[in-house]
Amino acid sequence: MTTIRPFTCDDLFKFNRINMDQLTETYGIPFYLQYLAHWPEYFLVAESPTGELMGYIMGKAEGAVSREEWHGHVTALSVAPEYRRLGIAAKLMELLEEISESKGAFFVDLFVRVSNQVAVNMYKRLGYSVYRTVLEYYSASNGEPDEDAYDMRKALSKDVHKKSIIPLPHPVRPEDIE
Repeated sequence: MTTIRPFTCDDLFKFNRINMDQLTETYGIPFYLQYLAHWPEYFLVAESPTGELMGYIMGKAEGAVSREEWHGHVTALSVAPEYRRLGIAAKLMELLEEISESKGAFFVDLFVRVSNQVAVNMYKRLGYSVYRTVLEYYSASNGEPDEDAYDMRKALSKDVHKKSIIPLPHPVRPEDIE
């Protein structure tokens, strides 16, 4: 039985193997601690019955309520290769969406590499759509060109008219993102 629980500081020393995936963005310890301190409810881990970490999600709430841009944001979602295709990512996404709903968010958004079609398709199955393309969002580390990202969104119940997910007709640059 998989347990979903809040991420703890101790998990920082146990989740490295989950981050070994080439498509997972890896950050420095201070970055993870910042999320843990500011948005602990958005930082969850899936744990096996033996205590092994299977995956995690971290996110935050951001934006302006007055402009109907208050939303949940998925900063990172990763599942260890041996635990993929078991519904863990979907369950973590569902919980993040529930947290965002409880905070009165209009939508949930995330960024994903255009080349990561497995993830793009999973998000589409979960009800997300491509809102816009962000040019050269992901930095390449080996001299290759930077990679574009999709900004994918899912409207929540507060966005009755689904205005937050109307796709933009043209790509944007990272500096154009609010």
